[in-house]
Amino acid sequence: MSSPAPNEGAPQHRRRPRYRGKNPRRFAEKYKELDPERYPELVAHVRARGATPAGQHVSILAAEVIEALDPKPGERGVDATLGYGGHAELLLQRIAPRGTLLALDADGLELPKTEARLRKLGHGERELIVRRTNFAGFRAALEDVGWGDGVDFVLADLGVSSMQIDDPARGFTFKHDGPLDMRMNPKRATSAAQLLERAEEAEIERWLSEHSDEPRAALLARAIHARRGELSTTLELARAVRSALEGKLDAQEIESSVRRVFQALRIEVNDELGALELFLKQLPDGLRAKGRVAILSFHSGEDRRVKQAFQRGARSGVFSDVSASVIRASAAERRANPRSAPAKLRWAVRM
Repeated sequence: MSSPAPNEGAPQHRRRPRYRGKNPRRFAEKYKELDPERYPELVAHVRARGATPAGQHVSILAAEVIEALDPKPGERGVDATLGYGGHAELLLQRIAPRGTLLALDADGLELPKTEARLRKLGHGERELIVRRTNFAGFRAALEDVGWGDGVDFVLADLGVSSMQIDDPARGFTFKHDGPLDMRMNPKRATSAAQLLERAEEAEIERWLSEHSDEPRAALLARAIHARRGELSTTLELARAVRSALEGKLDAQEIESSVRRVFQALRIEVNDELGALELFLKQLPDGLRAKGRVAILSFHSGEDRRVKQAFQRGARSGVFSDVSASVIRASAAERRANPRSAPAKLRWAVRM
């Protein structure tokens, strides 16, 4: 009877797939950026170049958010859009000891990763409570944890996290091909491809006009509707938009329209403006006396709704103070993190 070969039955080592060229380009190939604990020097190098490492997110207007919310030791608050957890970590540092942060996020793929990262930093169940829901479920989440009398501060960052944008599998990006999905919650019934397959031309035009201020909404709606049932990947949609505008605009203007089309579809797929309106209605009752709220928005439709809600609250006496104007990222922050350029921060204080 022959003896077993050495290492027989042991798991086989698999070489990491090689990538083309000098540097990795595809999201999955950026394994060092996706493993920041093992390769912190590389992550620091990527950020120093003004880029966001794959699978991560750089918090926007972080110092300004902390100044607006002024979190204090022992307070309780809500991060209504947890994302990568950068703002949450700063808030947790400020409310320690004895403070508690309730973190909400609808993304079932990224939420467990962020929670694990924050737990690893030492934030236990008493300091950090995590719930999977979007900010439209803000009031229900407060009731669920026994905070029916409200909280001392609330943060809502309405932007899409870099982890979602950069991963082709999520369907938010046209830099690489992927399924035309765009769902924040992957269990949600309707993807972007399904939405376009069912939509009428007038509906698509309305989305492009209302959600992204696209000046050529009618032309693009006609072109997209003509490909009804044919658009199943991100690059197919991007090519359809470029083809419709070819010869009419320069290359830079065409790419701006592609971005606006993707933004409008993402907003519609996830009903982002409907969720924001529900959140703004619930907000005053979720704040204690002198409670503070800060909201980061990234396009005019969001900012307009936030501004009007705060102004109505100030006129009715719900808010004792609101920001006089939007707070924007500094030139230095825009250089270090170009994704901060469209950000608009507004704040309000409960009477």
